[in-house]
Amino acid sequence: MLHLPELHERPVEDCGEGKFITSSTRMDFPATQPKPAADGKIIYYPPGVKEITDKITNDEVVKRLKMVVKTFMDMDQDSEDEKQQYLPLALHLASEFFLRNPNKDVRLLVACCLADIFRIYAPEAPYTSHDKLKDIFLFITRQLKGLEDTKSPQFNRYFYLLENLAWVKSYNICFELEDCNEIFIQLFRTLFSVINNSHNQKVQMHMLDLMSSIIMEGDGVTQELLDSILINLIPAHKNLNKQAFDLAKVLLKRTVQTIEPCIANFFNQVLVLGKSSVSDLSEHVFDLIQELFAIDPHLLLSVMPQLEFKLKSNDGEERLAVVRLLAKLFGSKDSDLATQNRPLWQCFLGRFNDIHVPVRLESVKFASHCLMNHPDLAKDLTEYLKVRSHDPEEAIRHDVIVTIITAGKRDLSLVNDQLLGFVRERTLDKRWRVRKEAMMGLAQLYKKYCLHAEAGKDAAEKVSWIKDKLLHIYYQNSIDDKLLVEKIFAQYLVPHNLETEERMKCLYYLYASLDPNAVKALNEMWKCQNMLRSHVRELLDLHKQPTSEANSAAMFGKLMTIAKNLPDPGKAQDFVKKFNQVLGDDEKLRSQLELLISPTCSCKQADVCVREIARKLANPKQPTNPFLEMVKFLLERIAPVHIDSEAISALVKLMNKSIEGTADDEEEGVSPDTAIRAGLELLKVLSFTHPTSFHSAETYESLLQCLRMEDDKVAEAAIQIFRNTGHKIETDLPQIRSTLIPILHQKAKRGTPHQAKQAVHCIHAIFSNKEVQLAQIFEPLSRSLNADVPEQLITPLVSLGHISMLAPDQFASPMKSVVANFIVKDLLMNDRSTGEKNGKLWSPDEEVSPEVLAKVQAIKLLVRWLLGMKNNQSKSANSTLRLLSAMLVSEGDLTEQKRISKSDMSRLRLAAGSAIMKLAQEPCYHEIITPEQFQLCALVINDECYQVRQIFAQKLHKALVKLLLPLEYMAIFALCAKDPVKERRAHARQCLLKNISIRREYIKQNPMANEKLLSLLPEYVVPYMIHLLAHDPDFTKPQDVDQLRDVKECLWFMLEVLMTKNENNSHAFMKKMAENIKLTRDAQSPDEPKANEKLYTVCDVALCVINSKSALCNADSPKDPVLPTKFFTQPEKDFCNDRNYISEETRVLLLTGKPKPTGVLGTVNKPLSATGRRPYIRTTGSETGSNISVNSELSSSAGNRSREQSSDISETGVSENDENPVRIISVTPAKTEPVKNKEINSDQATQGNSTERGKKRTATASGTENIHQKPEEKNVDETGPSLAAKTRRGRPPKPEPQGTTAKNEETNKPPVRGRKRAAVSQESPGSLEAGNAKAPKQQDTAKKPAAAQRQIDLQRSQVLGSDGDSLLEIDSSPEYSQNTMDLFKACGSSQEDTEDTEIAEGGFLKVKRKLARKGRK
Repeated sequence: MLHLPELHERPVEDCGEGKFITSSTRMDFPATQPKPAADGKIIYYPPGVKEITDKITNDEVVKRLKMVVKTFMDMDQDSEDEKQQYLPLALHLASEFFLRNPNKDVRLLVACCLADIFRIYAPEAPYTSHDKLKDIFLFITRQLKGLEDTKSPQFNRYFYLLENLAWVKSYNICFELEDCNEIFIQLFRTLFSVINNSHNQKVQMHMLDLMSSIIMEGDGVTQELLDSILINLIPAHKNLNKQAFDLAKVLLKRTVQTIEPCIANFFNQVLVLGKSSVSDLSEHVFDLIQELFAIDPHLLLSVMPQLEFKLKSNDGEERLAVVRLLAKLFGSKDSDLATQNRPLWQCFLGRFNDIHVPVRLESVKFASHCLMNHPDLAKDLTEYLKVRSHDPEEAIRHDVIVTIITAGKRDLSLVNDQLLGFVRERTLDKRWRVRKEAMMGLAQLYKKYCLHAEAGKDAAEKVSWIKDKLLHIYYQNSIDDKLLVEKIFAQYLVPHNLETEERMKCLYYLYASLDPNAVKALNEMWKCQNMLRSHVRELLDLHKQPTSEANSAAMFGKLMTIAKNLPDPGKAQDFVKKFNQVLGDDEKLRSQLELLISPTCSCKQADVCVREIARKLANPKQPTNPFLEMVKFLLERIAPVHIDSEAISALVKLMNKSIEGTADDEEEGVSPDTAIRAGLELLKVLSFTHPTSFHSAETYESLLQCLRMEDDKVAEAAIQIFRNTGHKIETDLPQIRSTLIPILHQKAKRGTPHQAKQAVHCIHAIFSNKEVQLAQIFEPLSRSLNADVPEQLITPLVSLGHISMLAPDQFASPMKSVVANFIVKDLLMNDRSTGEKNGKLWSPDEEVSPEVLAKVQAIKLLVRWLLGMKNNQSKSANSTLRLLSAMLVSEGDLTEQKRISKSDMSRLRLAAGSAIMKLAQEPCYHEIITPEQFQLCALVINDECYQVRQIFAQKLHKALVKLLLPLEYMAIFALCAKDPVKERRAHARQCLLKNISIRREYIKQNPMANEKLLSLLPEYVVPYMIHLLAHDPDFTKPQDVDQLRDVKECLWFMLEVLMTKNENNSHAFMKKMAENIKLTRDAQSPDEPKANEKLYTVCDVALCVINSKSALCNADSPKDPVLPTKFFTQPEKDFCNDRNYISEETRVLLLTGKPKPTGVLGTVNKPLSATGRRPYIRTTGSETGSNISVNSELSSSAGNRSREQSSDISETGVSENDENPVRIISVTPAKTEPVKNKEINSDQATQGNSTERGKKRTATASGTENIHQKPEEKNVDETGPSLAAKTRRGRPPKPEPQGTTAKNEETNKPPVRGRKRAAVSQESPGSLEAGNAKAPKQQDTAKKPAAAQRQIDLQRSQVLGSDGDSLLEIDSSPEYSQNTMDLFKACGSSQEDTEDTEIAEGGFLKVKRKLARKGRK
């Protein structure tokens, strides 16, 4: 760095003769003679200096000027004589000769002299002419350009010149000049242009002093002068000369108070007035504002309000520019602008809702920096990000996720739970890109804060829900979602690259901490992967077989199945075919693939195989290879990257540590009992998918230890693991066998029912002498049956039932005597105990009496016994079906002694209906089930008890979706249209969608299925549905509009799903079926005109619906449909039925959906939409009550929405446990009397508008489900005053008491019992029942107001409750089908028999709540 002298230091002077002088070695020369100047004044030169004229050479001029410079340097302001003496010389130095001298040394020396002259003569300058002053200062300014080269020999003189000017503030003289601005602009531009990184701090300081004095002491800063400063802040100039930027930055900081008004004026001209011509920098205003704000926010005090004005501009691009600017200002790390200027901050936040998409996008991007730099503003941003997370633009929703995740990865404390909730919602977004970003972002957070615990336990707890949520997504229909969940599981939840022990520890505690739905999703994931492995294994087996047409067809079908398990199945089909060709040609590749899917393949071998196969298929010339990517997807799904024999051993060791109490269970956040139970469940699931990995003595010893534990669930899981994996125990591990047999015998005789079932199946599966083993269990149990001790009957009945099913040849005959003598006569036909008359229609499992549980198991035993025999030679099936029908007819009270409670009757009705449905799955028994018995079974889905309907519907769906039940049973779902609970109707619709899609897909994938279209084609359900509805007990008057409307609702409930697509002209096909039915007769009652009239009426309603909903139904049907002969007679040749059974007026009423008059129902909860029904009035004196359940805990947003007004309970003061918690009042259209009832819910005013897919429904309440009217109520029957038995839904008539038989006016047949409903609705105009109905007395309304809670466990019916529900926003939320759990998947992962009805144990959907029943005569 050069040393630059201070002002008082004098530069060395060259005397021209090789000698140098300084001020300290000054020599006195004799004064030269004065020379006359041009104006006549005498010029005195310093001693030794000769006259300086244009006659001498430049070198001589320089030499003489140096001495003059020296003289002026030594002079001070107090030397009055010298000042007067050298005044002419000072004027002479300002002559044109010097100012325009071509020699730069001369000009420099003259400038130094002039600077000293200004110093000496200050404050008055010797030059009085303004023009001369201007010329002088412009001349001096030009000389300052010499500062640029610090290595120049003259640099010290240039520095002296600058120092002198700055110290004296010589330029302030120019303020008196009119055009001083030109001088200042030139000066500023010169200084900014010459400053560079070779200058030291002193040069910068003098420049600053010089410029700041001009700014601060002047009258203002002109726009041109301001531009000369601000131009250095523009990014382009800033990058070119960083030192000029720094100089301008410091200058602005120093002069902030003076220059701020000028800056404000500039921005006001440009931003507000739009005068872009005022400055060349107008187009850079936003860049300048950003830089000025960074320099000193005070520079923009008056500018910020102008930005608020610009934020509201009508020009979208202008708003975008302002938003970009403010995003930087608000988001910069040290900015407190949001706090200092709240109006601007609020105005900026408003741009999150801007109509211009780029503006919203820019606002969202800003949020990330703001969250990271200003956590205190998170609260303000949250609400706006919430709205943008539902933005219709995919890119904006995507960036919301990126914003939140980026901040979360920086520091989890920066994002609150609400922000994470937005990401959680977007995992169900409609767009794959958004869903993927949300899922991957959450996975990264989980791995960082839970798996690696980078921020402690609190942070881990904050994001502990992520694992459950990610696994819940596996329930979505999209294959992309499933594959991403599998990838996330393998890379983030349980990283496959961990060592075996660490990996299994991670899996062990993950499984123990998952919620039930996540556990099922994980189980389903392993099941799907295992199924895909089996498909690939079967494909490889086909490659080993000789080429044939059948082999090729089978191979093609297998390839299509595999392609469906890959992303973009359309493209995947081509890639899978290509991969199959490669497999056929490359034997080594086949062997690698066989090793990969081998049961003995270890995780390390799998990794090697995947890499080897990918290497063989890679093409170096093709960097992006879609074919290879698709194959990698397939390999990743089938490769066992987590589980092998070593992994199972590690899991068993972990479980042993938990049993011994030496594990880190508490540190991992789970209790030892939970860890043990979850560990066994995990092993049980893996025993299905990786049975070979369990075969070791150490593993089985640990399982034997679990069998001895007191925990029933643990023992049950251990038995099931033995059942799944113990095929070689008998031959390879005799010691394990000898220990296991007595334990299994003990569990089969005295264990829990589930243990007994598993023990019997285990013995049958793994032992060669199973007949002997089972006999040793069967004989003592069959002899020890005692109906007087029902609590000791349940396990023996379970064991006997499964033994007779597994070994029918050996035990069918012995079981017949047990069934006849004990099961039927002694157990089912006797009621030994009296049920509790609490009025409940359903009770928790633990409250059900042992006798009823025994009867339920006895019914299951009958079914298992028949399923084992698989024949009806002994007519046992007919007897059993009659018994089950009688149980349904008697409402579950087979003995009709009225000793059994309502809740127990519900259990028995469910068991009987499920038993008939189970027997129908066996072809030999399906044939003997009569239409009447089928209708009885179907009506269980309209049972008065909510849980009965719920569980029955799930069993029905589970059997249908596996194609186990005949097609006619799918027609039962049409009756769900009458269900008053919206959740049940939605669930039934999803079941229909699933069933229909599976059947259609099965027909496509199996060419041979065309031969069985009558039993597979979904459209063939129409005749079954028509026949079922024609025999609906509620359908008694073919011309009653209300009843026809109910029929229409049921028909449309099914037809809506069937008519979604017009595949193969299916609309015309269904129309043709309905028309053909009118040419037949009802096979159930062929000669009864009333029955046939009802059948034809339902056909006309169906035709009406089909014609109104489809314009394509009038086309010709592709084929003539075949009608089931079991339900319809063969059409007669000469029979023509062209009569219309519904009038035109009725047709219009049905199609326009004119609302029916609604009943009035006081409720204790929010009304639910329900079809209006006629009131049903009980005539018997039986106890009545409500269907209550305990352990209420809503787990879905749908459940919450349906119970928003649960607070009404406290208002009415009615306890749910009371027999009559509500007051029911019916209103008829003919005679409507004003009703005053404090308990009537105000929501009834909107009942007429409550619809569900076009259905008008009467509002009912969840609080009034399963409620009977009190027996004291007196009602008048339509048929007269006689109290004949009223119809009850789902049960044919019981024998009527003597003396009370009454004829039905409409038919000669005995009246069929109709559905029992609590929801009171409209009777026909002539009815007096509703008008005479009395409100039941409210008794004990204050008893136990909170004794029971509502519970809905959506394990099977809906996707994960609030965890998975996403708001239906504009084009950004998944459809309802994505929010509904796939029951098939949920149920398919369990091997529990479908007849198991233990609600709490069996994993079925538990919705314990009251159901509003649709009453009618």
